[in-house]
Amino acid sequence: MSIVIAFVIIGVLGLLLGFGLSIAEKKLSIEKDPKLIALEEAMPGANCGGCGYAGCSAYAEAVFNGTAKAGLCSPGGAALAQKMGEILGIEVEAKEKMVAYVFCRGNSEVTKNDYLYKGMADCNAASLLQGGPSLCKSGCLHLGSCISVCPVGAISKDEKGNIVVDKEKCIACGKCVSVCPNNVIKLVPYSAEYICACNNHEPGGAVRKACQVGCIGCRMCQTKVEGSPFTVENFLSVNDFSKDQSKAAEAAEICPQKCIVRR
Repeated sequence: MSIVIAFVIIGVLGLLLGFGLSIAEKKLSIEKDPKLIALEEAMPGANCGGCGYAGCSAYAEAVFNGTAKAGLCSPGGAALAQKMGEILGIEVEAKEKMVAYVFCRGNSEVTKNDYLYKGMADCNAASLLQGGPSLCKSGCLHLGSCISVCPVGAISKDEKGNIVVDKEKCIACGKCVSVCPNNVIKLVPYSAEYICACNNHEPGGAVRKACQVGCIGCRMCQTKVEGSPFTVENFLSVNDFSKDQSKAAEAAEICPQKCIVRR
């Protein structure tokens, strides 16, 4: 009998404690501002960290508190920037969507190797061994570390073994950029059409020995095409995307190495 009474007492105490906690929760809880809730609901939910915050909710809270600018979310793009502006009643300057691009086409058909690599399939591990097996120490290692870290499956290998990014899937989170030991992957504007797909800053002679499609810094894309958006910086051709791109195709056509490619 005493055991039954003990169970009853414990049960009653449990009910009273639960009731008390529910009242305390209502009394002590802090209601979220409707604008903050709206911002959180507008977020894409990718939690990629590309904005510099731990996740979508953290970024939404920072924007609401005024410690972060609206429009920094790459996956959300211009549409989200506009939505955030409407919620907060402010004007937001929407930046063009950025996407990742692999600045290298040096697959096994066009490059030469220093040695045969038989280690683990990890780019950072391979780079520790004399900068990787390829004679070009600035190019893609083709082991797919970037493929592994992409949260949306936007990166793959093409039929020639080149690492490629699907710009329609890319959310510009920057994870592939961070994991690449040779800094071959960079973010470029979504609208970018012609790019010098090379990352080698060595003089032309050294590049020719290592790769058939590397930039040799000949400057033809810059000097032979009036109004070209390409300039050669430290032996490597670079497209200034802020310039008029109408002559980019002509620059690509005149390139002797055919390293300026159309996406």
